[in-house]
Amino acid sequence: MGSGGELRYEISQNAYIKLVLHSLKHKTSAVNGVFLGSSCDDVVQIIDSVPLFHNHLGLLPPLEISLIMIEEHYAALGLGIVGYFHANERSDDVELGNVAKNIGDHIYRYFPQAAILLITKKLEALPKGKDRLPVTRLYTRDASKNWKLAGSDGGCRLTTKEPAANVILLDYISSKKWEEVVDFDDHLDDITKDWLNPELFK
Repeated sequence: MGSGGELRYEISQNAYIKLVLHSLKHKTSAVNGVFLGSSCDDVVQIIDSVPLFHNHLGLLPPLEISLIMIEEHYAALGLGIVGYFHANERSDDVELGNVAKNIGDHIYRYFPQAAILLITKKLEALPKGKDRLPVTRLYTRDASKNWKLAGSDGGCRLTTKEPAANVILLDYISSKKWEEVVDFDDHLDDITKDWLNPELFK
């Protein structure tokens, strides 16, 4: 598998909703996180997501601690880190910055099909109805090892696994569900806060 153009990414409803809610909780901050999943044939299946930080996104020590904890937990479930998500501080900023690229490069070394999802914070960008396209921009590494916006060459594609994911996301947004999202910043400040967010979808 490589940059042959056949690779597709399928993200589960919960993984998708969690990352968007995380970005909405911190509307004036850049946020980031990682994806967990596996690959089969030409499809990378994103099963879960873990929100990482809303402060000091590029600091190495907390990032390394969080990645070790995440890898240990999900390895027992047969899943690994397959990608990275990032939302910029400003909702009109859709450029992929150096912090995102550097963390993406780190994940790529261990999982060559890794992708970066750049999230837009503009709620009006949310697809209405049963549109399976998420409110994200998908980047993959090309043959020259640069992060490139996928789909610009008709290649890689990203869809939500469940058709109604955006409908449910809009419902969660209307009920301010984002207030309940816990990321690693929250956990490091108060270890009683669970970065796995086990209650978020109950």
